Amino acid sequence: MTKLSVNINKVATLRNARGGNNPDVIKVALDCEMFGAEGITVHPRPDERHIRRSDVLQLRPILKSEFNIEGYPSKEFIDLVLSVKPHQVTLVPDSPEQITSNSGWDTKANQSFLIEILETFKQAGIRTSVFVDADVEMVEYAAKAGADRVELYTEPYATMYPEDQEKAIAPFIEAAKAARNLGMGINAGHDLSLVNLKYMHDNIPWIDEVSIGHALICDALYMGLEKTIEEYKKCLDK
Repeated sequence: MTKLSVNINKVATLRNARGGNNPDVIKVALDCEMFGAEGITVHPRPDERHIRRSDVLQLRPILKSEFNIEGYPSKEFIDLVLSVKPHQVTLVPDSPEQITSNSGWDTKANQSFLIEILETFKQAGIRTSVFVDADVEMVEYAAKAGADRVELYTEPYATMYPEDQEKAIAPFIEAAKAARNLGMGINAGHDLSLVNLKYMHDNIPWIDEVSIGHALICDALYMGLEKTIEEYKKCLDK
């Protein structure tokens, strides 16, 4: 079964725009669990423009589902993850000023760096995932670095999907097959939506987890959070 992990960063962005605690990020995370999400994802950034360090610390002891923390492995990020010990840490190559992720790791060029960081997290008993493009070589070097999983960066798929679905999915099928053959788990995320999620899942049903934030929160403005999560989970039905 492919799990749905809801990225709640956009909820925190809305809260931070006005100050105070409305919407309540912690309550939204718990509601996502209650409505059927199998995981919660957060991406704390150094400037705390959405998820704050304090949010991460509050969430860990109260969540019943899988907790995934993603981010660039700066010293501050590593220290936070090691103190919180989530179920999974996802390493992304973002610089601090980036609005959002826009590429996967060059796992070949950053091999030595990733080996050291991944080993640090594995020693702490935290499952590791590395954000990569749909490129077989990048998947292979993520495996060589010791990652438990790869997260396929799906923005190129989402962009091409309206024009040519088969062409859009093709490199992701190959990358997912490579990961499976190497014994790695497979996650996927970025710009997945109710428009394109089912087609991806139908073609790569062995994906372990999808992490979805922006589109899901936007849909919730119209349909409500409970109904939205229900619709996303339908896309992941076999």
